[in-house]
Amino acid sequence: MAGQGNAAASLFTEPEMEFLGEDETISIIPNVRLEAVQLICGDFGPFYPQIPVKVPLWLGIAMKKRSKCRIQPPDWMSVERLAQVLDDEREAPREFQPLPFHYVEISRLLLDNAREDFENNFMVQSLLEDIKDVRWDKVEAGLKTLSTRTHAVKLKNVSAMEVNRMRNFTVRALQSFYKHDSEDLVKQTGLESDSQTTSTSSEHLPRRTLRPR
Repeated sequence: MAGQGNAAASLFTEPEMEFLGEDETISIIPNVRLEAVQLICGDFGPFYPQIPVKVPLWLGIAMKKRSKCRIQPPDWMSVERLAQVLDDEREAPREFQPLPFHYVEISRLLLDNAREDFENNFMVQSLLEDIKDVRWDKVEAGLKTLSTRTHAVKLKNVSAMEVNRMRNFTVRALQSFYKHDSEDLVKQTGLESDSQTTSTSSEHLPRRTLRPR
């Protein structure tokens, strides 16, 4: 049940979330020729100059730091796309627009390590911050609707970082509701049991024999 987990153990730090996001794939444009790289998660390459190739985010950043490639910005990180997402987020107060599950971690790592590969990088960063703020306002509004009737929470298109931020509070709230409902159920069951016992006992009392008239 959603309300019966260990809240403390479910919470990840931001560096841990970024570590998980580094397995997402991105496109890079190599500057050098290299043979294919064989990794546990798969084979990537071969690499040829000026020919785009998909690699894990961590590998792309490693090659970028060694000046062996430049990052090809994801389509969803263009100014036009982010501006549209922001407008849609504001117009739909109860819905989340589709973005990569690790969009927060991916965008942060790319802008920290390959800012020069993005046109209008300041605008891109500003739009991303606005999107995160609008989406988090929706999350907080949704959390305020939790009640004793809530046994699980299902949200569509929520990102990994957003889930991680709300997980601790949500799980604790559901645990409290579950405990409160369980105590009330035990009390109610106990009262019903006492009532049935009293009724049953009265039925088994000896009856007085009436004298004939």
